[in-house]
Amino acid sequence: MCWLGADPMTDDMSTTAPASVLLIHGIWNARAWMTPFAARLRVHGLTPTTFGYDSVLGTTERAVERLVAQLRRRPVAYAVGYSLGGLVLLEALRLAPDLAVERAVCMGSPLQGSAAARGLSGMPGGAWLMGGSADILRRGAAAWEGRTQVGCIAGDRARGLGRVFARFEEPSDGTVAVAETRLPGLADHCIVPASHSGLILSAAAAAQAARFLREGRFGA
Repeated sequence: MCWLGADPMTDDMSTTAPASVLLIHGIWNARAWMTPFAARLRVHGLTPTTFGYDSVLGTTERAVERLVAQLRRRPVAYAVGYSLGGLVLLEALRLAPDLAVERAVCMGSPLQGSAAARGLSGMPGGAWLMGGSADILRRGAAAWEGRTQVGCIAGDRARGLGRVFARFEEPSDGTVAVAETRLPGLADHCIVPASHSGLILSAAAAAQAARFLREGRFGA
């Protein structure tokens, strides 16, 4: 999870290229949140476009439906979902297994469910703050069995507001525990030195994402 306002209900309609990768933001973010990460991916020869959805006032189901429609309208071989965006991406690929996405990266995504989200839910107004995304953040995703190769990048620098809502007894990025980013069925998993929001700025995260998208595995 990360912080910013609700996203306008518009999609990036720019023309895709053979090395195009679709970026999906997290909760309380706008599409612009992914701009620094997009810039880093361009250094690796990828052409990023972005998908926007309302992460609080909308529902996960609606976000998934719109993402499937976007991927049918403008197919891409690669996709990266940040935090909640990774959960939305996996649900879209599960709902529509015929999509052209060959490889996907979840970055800082609580695939096993978020202790911070569960903690926030127990506070006055906490569930309201997460809106339509509360349920999927609390429960996470089912084991991955789809055709798309999926990798996950976790951060291990414990700096983030998630520590207000949950006590992490293990490595975390300050919002999501490393263990919460692991899921049966993943093709690969790696850890980079970054906080939750710092993943967006991390050169190491971008390099690992680019390598997985091209090769189906992360670097050492």
